[in-house]
Amino acid sequence: MFIETIKTDGLAHLSYVVGDGIVAAVIDPRRDVAIYQQIAQKNGVAITHVFETHRNEDLVTGSESLADRTGAVVLHGPTNEYQVPYAQTVREGERVQLGEASLTVLETPGHTLDSISIVLRHIETGDSPLCVFTGDALFINDVGRTDFYPDRADEVAGLLHDSLHHKLLPLGDQTIVYPAHGAGSVCGQKMANRDFSTIGYERRHSPRLSLARAEFIQAKIAEHHDYPPYFRKMEQINASIGPGPDRELRKPAPMSAEDFAGELENGLIAVDLRTAESFSGGHVPGSLALPVDMLTTFAGWLVPYKRRIGLIAAGPMQAERGARELARIGYDQVGGYLDDVITAWAVSGRSVGRVAAIEGPAFKQRHDGGPEFVLLDVRAKPEFDEGHLEDALHIYLGELPERLDELDPGSEIVTFCGSGQRALIAASVLKRAGFEKVTVNWGSMGACQSLGCRMAIC
Repeated sequence: MFIETIKTDGLAHLSYVVGDGIVAAVIDPRRDVAIYQQIAQKNGVAITHVFETHRNEDLVTGSESLADRTGAVVLHGPTNEYQVPYAQTVREGERVQLGEASLTVLETPGHTLDSISIVLRHIETGDSPLCVFTGDALFINDVGRTDFYPDRADEVAGLLHDSLHHKLLPLGDQTIVYPAHGAGSVCGQKMANRDFSTIGYERRHSPRLSLARAEFIQAKIAEHHDYPPYFRKMEQINASIGPGPDRELRKPAPMSAEDFAGELENGLIAVDLRTAESFSGGHVPGSLALPVDMLTTFAGWLVPYKRRIGLIAAGPMQAERGARELARIGYDQVGGYLDDVITAWAVSGRSVGRVAAIEGPAFKQRHDGGPEFVLLDVRAKPEFDEGHLEDALHIYLGELPERLDELDPGSEIVTFCGSGQRALIAASVLKRAGFEKVTVNWGSMGACQSLGCRMAIC
């Protein structure tokens, strides 16, 4: 028997291949599914089943594509909310045999109403579970968000509590926990930077599991989670009728400065994958800064689905990675990429955009002198609530394009976050919208904590 974990960075997504004998199952596959076939081939097994532990809000599932390629059966939990045309419904207690191992379904609603967990046993261990694939019900040091049903907030939070305490914890302390997401996912808040745990460890150390039912419900209702607009797009794609959103992820083709400029005039949106520092030093005017390590976190907020995308990259490998990560959240309209932007763009006789910057000591001096500028803090609400500077205006980065009317285009705006990375993205959003007096604060809260900037008293 073997278990292999596939970790998809950017999305903090975890999927699994479980096999024994000559057959295997895949749990929560991502869109680009070739890796699962490669693992199956390496282990000499055929993929016969694909499990979806819940509806996917944050990525395009590869279930239908993988089934189309392998002939596997897709299994999904019970739901009255929508149809999953490519899947069969499974319910509590149903079991799939994999050689001498078996996978048994537990219905664990709460994160979503269709959530299931998958318990792995082996003939050698009898009824004692070896591990459980918990989807988004139980994470490492956290539990799933329950805010997808705002009109049923108490009910679904209670459902998750019951799923955790009456279905998952009784599996026994020895049971290994394999969740569908790790640290950095938008599906939780305070996940540990580990990809697996045990029921026993989580029982003793996970903060939410120590709460009584009423306390748990109140704690879940009080949580703040951002809801990216692309979540609805993922629901739409993942419920599509097909043989799937299956496509080989093509490498984007290089484009000349002339061709890139021409496409921009025809509506292309330029997404710059380079580092924040590189963008600040020189970029194609009007381009959106989305450093590749932060691409999937913010693209779904800031990049429209109906526009063609032109990437700006520090080489073909970065462009390929960017196109692949965009495809995982449903962006298929990447037209090509511009390489070596400063040289190519400037040599073509075109102007190069820059973002003004201010660093910690100079920023502190200006901030101490009074509100001569708009200090725009673009961190998430929980970060802002934990501590922020005096006079700061808070607009979360993802919401900035929809809230530009709250800012005066004639004012000087200094963008601010935890380190300066998100502040640079915010500066690019403002520059694209025609704001001219924009400065990014490198160091941001990290520098201010070291230097002792004036903090607001909460």
